[in-house]
Amino acid sequence: MDAVLLSRIQFGLAAGFHFIFPPLTLGLTLIIVIFESMFYKTNEELYKSISSFFIKILALIFALGVATGIVLEFSFGTNWAEYSRMVGDIFGAPLAAEGIFAFFLESVFLGVLLFGRKKVSRGFYLFAVIMVFLGGHLSALWILIANSWMQTPAGFVMEGGRAVMSDFFAAIFNPSTFVRFFHVVVAAWITGTLFTAGISAWYLLKDRHVAQSKKVIKVSMAIFISMAILQFVSGHIHSVQVTQLQPEKMAAFEALWETTEGAPMSVIGIPIADEQKTYYEIKIPKFLSLLAYFDPNAEVKGLNAFPRDEWPPVMLPYFSYHIMIGLGTLFALMAIISGVLMARRKLESTRWFLWALVLAIPLPHLANEFGWIAAEVGRQPWAVYRVLKTSAAASIVVPAGQILFTLIMFFAIFTLLLVLFIFILLKLIEKGPQTGDEAGY
Repeated sequence: MDAVLLSRIQFGLAAGFHFIFPPLTLGLTLIIVIFESMFYKTNEELYKSISSFFIKILALIFALGVATGIVLEFSFGTNWAEYSRMVGDIFGAPLAAEGIFAFFLESVFLGVLLFGRKKVSRGFYLFAVIMVFLGGHLSALWILIANSWMQTPAGFVMEGGRAVMSDFFAAIFNPSTFVRFFHVVVAAWITGTLFTAGISAWYLLKDRHVAQSKKVIKVSMAIFISMAILQFVSGHIHSVQVTQLQPEKMAAFEALWETTEGAPMSVIGIPIADEQKTYYEIKIPKFLSLLAYFDPNAEVKGLNAFPRDEWPPVMLPYFSYHIMIGLGTLFALMAIISGVLMARRKLESTRWFLWALVLAIPLPHLANEFGWIAAEVGRQPWAVYRVLKTSAAASIVVPAGQILFTLIMFFAIFTLLLVLFIFILLKLIEKGPQTGDEAGY
């Protein structure tokens, strides 16, 4: 058993499970802001019941997000001690800022949302809703700053075998920070709005909470339509950035073995790294060069332009990247269909599409997870790109047996937490939006 590989699997399991909840939080708080603002403006009980219903679900998601996020924080000191020693002075800064400036903001005002409806004015309650929304997005920004620095490190110098920050703003606003933040927020809003639209579609199919569901599905799908289209823009910008700054990662995404002028875009295939060949490949001639450099004849570096020991794995990033793109294409198709149905005023009555919305609830999570896998595995063998290899970042005193034990334990605990999350979520959905005093807790 290899301790480094087991540590990577354990961290991947913990991070992947945690990543279920933050995108939902960002998308759900957007919906809550909209309906709480409508309640503030109109004083209509209908909007209050919608907002209150989703706040209860938000509290559940937030609790699981915090519990799973803490595990990740501790793993840097247990499994990745050498990483923390070498780059902790830089990596720790955005994590500390996230806790001080974002997490506490979000958690304090979430307490107001849960317990203060009858104790504060409508104006202050709306302010608290907006603070939770901003706190969640600010938290995502700081986390993405830390992760983006690992992808495109900047603003540091090496002193005594440690990375020391030399330019705070260069490190924080490194070359991939805003591109990645934009991409993640758009994905999160897709995740949250498809979640609320799916719940509303279920109520409409069951002829329950019809008035609230019609409002929610219209707002949710309006946002979903715009975000599903915008995601192609953000994804393209991010892909251009990866091609220019992490060329071996893009070469792995596309299974591009040789540096090529007029490089094709691989649609699907089965890449075999040992043979440097992609079987059953379907590709579009010159399209990768066109998308990456806006020039169909531009040169795109292949994997053979880099030392073999610096290649990322190919098959896993390749399939993850293409599944993410495939799901994004599906969302765009759903956006077009829903736009047509909304224009014809048949969105709430087209049962087959309502069922599609219910069944599509997990799909943005899959897109998020596969996108994350592509980004992180595609960065290998580097923990910090071209600064620190993953093999040198692991703790040297934690034996493989202990890591395997905790990996099994984590899997069991996360499975239990997921079952409990789904059980409580379904109970909340079964109860549905409440009106009158019930909506005010």
